[in-house]
Amino acid sequence: MLYKSESFVVDFYKGNIAEFKFCMPGSVNKLSQQTLQECGKAFAELSQRDDIAAMVFTSDKDHFIIGADIFEFLPTFQRPEEELVGWIKSATDIFDAIEDLPFPTASAIDGLALGGGCEWLLATDYRIASQNAKIGLPEVKLGIMPGFGGTVRLPRIIGADNAMTWITTGKENRAADALKVGAVDGVVAKDKLVEAAVKTLEQAVAGKLDWRAKRQLKLDPLKLNRVEQGMSFAMAEGLVMGKTKGHYPAPVMAVRTIKAAANATRDEAMAIENANFAKLAKTAEAAAQTGIFLADQYIKGVAKKQAKQSSTEIKQAAVLGAGIMGGGIAYQSAYKGTPIVMKDINQAALDLGMNEAATLLGKKVERGHMKLDKMVGTLGKIKPTLNDADLAGSDIVVEAVVEHPQVKKTVLAGLEKQLPEGTILTSNTSTIRIDELAEALEKPEHFCGMHFFNPVPKMPLVEIIRGENTSDETVAAVVDYALKLGKSPIVVNDCPGFFVNRVLFPYFAGFSKLVVEGADFIKVDKVMENVFGWPMGPAYLLDVVGIDTANHCTGVMADGFPTRMARQDKDPVAVLANAERFGQKNQKGFYQYAPDRRGRLKKSKDADAVALLSSICDAATEFDKQTIIERCMVPMINEVLLCLQEGIVASPQEADMALIYGIGFPPFRGGAFRYLDQIGLANFVAMADKYAQLGEIYQVSEQTRQWATEGKVFYAVEGQ
Repeated sequence: MLYKSESFVVDFYKGNIAEFKFCMPGSVNKLSQQTLQECGKAFAELSQRDDIAAMVFTSDKDHFIIGADIFEFLPTFQRPEEELVGWIKSATDIFDAIEDLPFPTASAIDGLALGGGCEWLLATDYRIASQNAKIGLPEVKLGIMPGFGGTVRLPRIIGADNAMTWITTGKENRAADALKVGAVDGVVAKDKLVEAAVKTLEQAVAGKLDWRAKRQLKLDPLKLNRVEQGMSFAMAEGLVMGKTKGHYPAPVMAVRTIKAAANATRDEAMAIENANFAKLAKTAEAAAQTGIFLADQYIKGVAKKQAKQSSTEIKQAAVLGAGIMGGGIAYQSAYKGTPIVMKDINQAALDLGMNEAATLLGKKVERGHMKLDKMVGTLGKIKPTLNDADLAGSDIVVEAVVEHPQVKKTVLAGLEKQLPEGTILTSNTSTIRIDELAEALEKPEHFCGMHFFNPVPKMPLVEIIRGENTSDETVAAVVDYALKLGKSPIVVNDCPGFFVNRVLFPYFAGFSKLVVEGADFIKVDKVMENVFGWPMGPAYLLDVVGIDTANHCTGVMADGFPTRMARQDKDPVAVLANAERFGQKNQKGFYQYAPDRRGRLKKSKDADAVALLSSICDAATEFDKQTIIERCMVPMINEVLLCLQEGIVASPQEADMALIYGIGFPPFRGGAFRYLDQIGLANFVAMADKYAQLGEIYQVSEQTRQWATEGKVFYAVEGQ
């Protein structure tokens, strides 16, 4: 035994080639501060030995290293920036020590090597990956950038352009793709991984591979002349700014860090990375994005705990209602391994649903992410049918028929009568109260809402809506099924619109009031996208949702909240719906749409829409950006607060993740409650009070006012 700690063991593997094996407690390897300190001590000792000719780094688990322990490192970010620079330097010194070992090194990479795990293998001389390895630097998703030498070593290994793509996107890269750009030196079968890495080291020891020259590339400045540097960095920064609209400082800082270090030695470059990492770690965006990570872990923990309480095993599912939504649900279930029956009364709808599933799977085959035989097998798990009898063996049925209460009641009542006792019934309704639908059932305890978001394969959120009579077992079983689908389920209590749509429609109402008062909806969209950070402004989002759908849902919400959400006398959405301008589905709504070269619908200004709306709108009025943001956001955030106060949603974490995953609330703001913490609840109340005369959606509750007086914050420590 050469060295042993709680996190790793070092011993000779073959001859004088040592193996440094990670064996951290738990199911995965992740870098803690203690582990890094132990590694530093080990390298100091191992570098002095004269009996080690080379060293291979391995893992005793299915993954190499999944990254740093973010839960442990986050409190460190609370330190003053100067202290943070010193702390991060002490960590990067350990990675430098790997690179400075007096013998060649190699990483044998299986499974995930992400963040600090990726930076570890970059510090070694050679990198051999198994076919199922995935390598990446996802730090920008946390509002930070690589801090253990990633911005220094990766550009020198795979080139500045490739490195900036890896770092600014935060993507996981498959082994074959990593090999193409030179991030790894070889890809082999898993059972040959360590032997292949050791063989590489034997060649280096024998002088057949020049490991010193390979290492020197990482110690020297980038091999780019000044002209190449100018073009490369200017283009990268322009692309990042275009994509992030300046809301996300991390990818921009990463590009600027690589640029600033381009002509520096490793040690000089590392000092630049240390300083810039510390600056990023102190930003509000980093606090928000790391907060999202922690909130995501929180909702996953809640869901897993709920799922464990289920005694129902869902072996067979069914979706009633095909088409795009039904096809998406069927695809997701089959792809994740649960066979599903797709039932409709219309063969054309079944064909559309199967085509949707086949198209989604076909894209995976085209991209090399799935083999053809697996695609065929997955499609075989979907049984399209016109026959009610084929539903009999299902453990859960997702009703996804037309959004009309009487139609849904009739369908659900019929299902209950023909299905075996105990079959779980769910409705994919987006706004209709679960308790209203449950009136048609004899055993409402087996019924709840299961609200998917479109497009189903891409949207992570599923709202599980508990009715007054829904049993705990039903909720637990549906949560378990949602987890098996790879979704993030959040359980909410019943009310019109549930949580997500209940808070979305006041946002739309605030927008509509602005338009009626003479605001240019195109300018409103630009402000809400470019300044506040929504992926789509309200007019564009309404077109994507469907103007007819939004118009119908507005009526449902008005019935549910007759004083606060009453339909406006002058309603732009109703005007467009009455003119059969339904949005993207018929290529005309607030905007007009036409396919681009890739077949994607591209929006453009439509004079007909402007003329149509002029009949109900005041003369054109200029609103400043802050007023536009406040007029749109106050109603939404006010409703979010009410949902927490009424117990519709259980926690700020669940509310924020539902908004981010369900409707794209700007991640750099961290969700509505984190946004409230950043601006201050008292400031929000003052902001809302400015518009109180506009109606109930702008009027805060007494509970909110009391919380503001008390100085309430929703997240006790920033970033947690």
